[in-house]
Amino acid sequence: MEPEDHTADMLQVEVAYATPDRQLILKLQVPPGTSVAGAIEASGVRQQFAEIGPHPVVGIFSCKVPLDYQLAGGDRVEIYRPLLVDPKLSRRQRVEQQRAGQQRSKQARVSGKKHH
Repeated sequence: MEPEDHTADMLQVEVAYATPDRQLILKLQVPPGTSVAGAIEASGVRQQFAEIGPHPVVGIFSCKVPLDYQLAGGDRVEIYRPLLVDPKLSRRQRVEQQRAGQQRSKQARVSGKKHH
């Protein structure tokens, strides 16, 4: 009697994480019913990236999901890094810099004109 092949029951998934310097996509097989957290643990990605905390923000193909989300075959678990700068604050600062630059440019044009 041959041993049963349970690999047909397994789900093919990926776990992805990236830093500015490095991207890692790990392919693995997990049993049906595996959660996102389970796939992260099974992948060993935390051994390569110690900065990944116990409760990272995660998604499946750019759609945010909870850590207890059950995976389907072909899913790619994406582990997101925390934002270093608040996007609203960053945009506000860029707008202020643009306005200040426009004001300086306008003042330079006005002061550069010669009056007769």
